[in-house]
Amino acid sequence: MTAVIALVGRPNVGKSTLFNRLTRTREALVADFPGLTRDRHYGMASVGGRDFLVVDTGGFEPEEREGLVAAMAGQTRQAIAESDAVLFLVDAKSGLSAQDEEIAAELRRSGKPVYLVINKMDVRHAVAELPEFHRLGMGHPYTVSAAHGHGVESLLDALVSSLSEEEPAPEPSGKEKAPRIAVLGRPNVGKSTLVNAMLGEKRVIVFDAPGTTRDSIRIPYERQGKSYVMIDTAGVRKRARIGEGLEKLGVLKTLAALREADVVLMVMDARDGVSDQDAHLVGVAADLGRPIILVVNKWDGLDARQKKAVREALERRLAFIAHAPVYTISALHGTGVGDLYKSIDRLWRDSHRHFSTGELNRLLQEITAAHQPPLVAGRRIKLRYCHQGGENPLTLVFHGNQLDRLPGSYKRYLESAFRKGMGLESVPLRLLFRQGENPYDPGRN
Repeated sequence: MTAVIALVGRPNVGKSTLFNRLTRTREALVADFPGLTRDRHYGMASVGGRDFLVVDTGGFEPEEREGLVAAMAGQTRQAIAESDAVLFLVDAKSGLSAQDEEIAAELRRSGKPVYLVINKMDVRHAVAELPEFHRLGMGHPYTVSAAHGHGVESLLDALVSSLSEEEPAPEPSGKEKAPRIAVLGRPNVGKSTLVNAMLGEKRVIVFDAPGTTRDSIRIPYERQGKSYVMIDTAGVRKRARIGEGLEKLGVLKTLAALREADVVLMVMDARDGVSDQDAHLVGVAADLGRPIILVVNKWDGLDARQKKAVREALERRLAFIAHAPVYTISALHGTGVGDLYKSIDRLWRDSHRHFSTGELNRLLQEITAAHQPPLVAGRRIKLRYCHQGGENPLTLVFHGNQLDRLPGSYKRYLESAFRKGMGLESVPLRLLFRQGENPYDPGRN
């Protein structure tokens, strides 16, 4: 089993900066702004041939009993319970605070091995603050600068030597890799509620306020013996309404999550119908070639007339992805949530299928024989052969003559015919056309 290391501390002590340093990524948002991280955030770190699962947490305020801060504290407590060791970060610049002492008391009650990490030691005269941190009773402190990497190596050496030796879990390869499921949608449509329902636990914070999720949270998990990675993204509003810089960063992280996703769950609020922003987000995911599942949430609160109106809006406004499966659910009550996995598994499997060149060309001959390409200036457009050019999205590359003049209507016919012939119900199919060079073209050289 891989050891789990939780990063814990009050807001703005540098937990996310250290997380990025340990995982050698920029997965966690970092800004000079307290309370930026709100959910648990997982990443892999490798030290001396050993792999660790690192958990970034929100600012810990143990005494808070209600509201969003209390929900963040609950997430941190769950991360501590799951961990094999805790890195307790304090701020050398601001010194010891009463909140640090509260966190230390909570960590002592947990019974977990705790490493006291004094961060921001790049600050001038910070060493003068060191003696007071001994009052926490956490043993020998490790002084680091997470931003510049000073002292991090010594901390990791101590961590590796103290943890019991365990066999690292083998990394899945090829098609055994876990499908990555990105949950996309506008703010406050129920994305985090859906994630918790699919995981069967309160894994991410759910709060009745738009913008609760600011980062893209990656959650590895298993269901019925199969591995998945869930990516809960920040809600994306209309461009004109995106205000603070942190929200812009959240949008960028959402777009990055879409690029790495294998399947996208597009969550919409049934009470709002299909908004312009919903259609825009679906278009972004479709342009990236990602398989999309349309998830209409809060369906249980509608009457028959409203349900009919939503179905008609889906057919009318999202006709450009008519092949995408549609599910009506209630994430809050769990109604219909389990059915999503049928389409997730099918889309994952279909988007990674491989077709031989011979198989594709036999299908091309049948399709063109049934409906030949049109004539252009008295000459027939010729599709000579095709081959597969990639997976997820499945890409077919066609070679022939005058393909730059092939009309859009015939391209749509090819896509529909190949989708049917290849047995692809719901995955996107991308067609590329390669024009053959004319050896007698005077401008060729």
